[in-house]
Amino acid sequence: MASDQPCACIVGVGPGLGAALAERFGREGHTIALLSRSTRHRDAIIKQITAQGGSALGYECDATNPASVAVAFAHVRKTLGDPAVLIYNVGSFAAGGLMELDPGTFENAWRANCYGGFLCAREVVPAMKARGRGTLLFTGATASKRGSARFSGLAVGKFGLRALAQSLAREFAPDGIHVAHVVIDGHIGRETAREPTPDEAAGKVLAPRAIAETYWQIHCQDRSAWTLELDLRPYPEHF
Repeated sequence: MASDQPCACIVGVGPGLGAALAERFGREGHTIALLSRSTRHRDAIIKQITAQGGSALGYECDATNPASVAVAFAHVRKTLGDPAVLIYNVGSFAAGGLMELDPGTFENAWRANCYGGFLCAREVVPAMKARGRGTLLFTGATASKRGSARFSGLAVGKFGLRALAQSLAREFAPDGIHVAHVVIDGHIGRETAREPTPDEAAGKVLAPRAIAETYWQIHCQDRSAWTLELDLRPYPEHF
């Protein structure tokens, strides 16, 4: 049975940003749908949110596979209702030179970094359009803006995801759907109870909770001043 609370759907969950996003939106009364290929990190995040008095469910989903995406979102709609927020947080890192990357690896990286965002957006936009509101948030990277040597396997998909966000924003903003692309220009830390690494101690990594707070603020923006794209980086980062 669908929940009366708004549903925030996060595709791509891990112990860093995915967990922080789930916690932040859960703290604001959203039920959280966590979509991923495995339960490796998903179950721990669900346990954490539940312990904090929130509500979260996990769904198996391969974002690169249209059939898997369709089944997962049908299950989300049945159990939690139509998502009010979609966060596409999937990333696939495939480094290597032109002659080192085999075609299958290159294609799979593009599917994860770009194609999956297209598939997932198609699942949530119709209901958002009918309601006259909704939020789509896409996680980008430094490679969204710059194709470095040996990084074509990452940059091509991330460039595409950025273009997708721009196109969807222009198509659906008049329908009340806020689309934003967030460029994460740096390494993301992890929310754990261990000693900080030297880079973390020196402020050279982005704190997941700080990133999640920015996503929440974008979601809450007044429609008279919407953000389409935002860059986030730690203060010592050169750019």
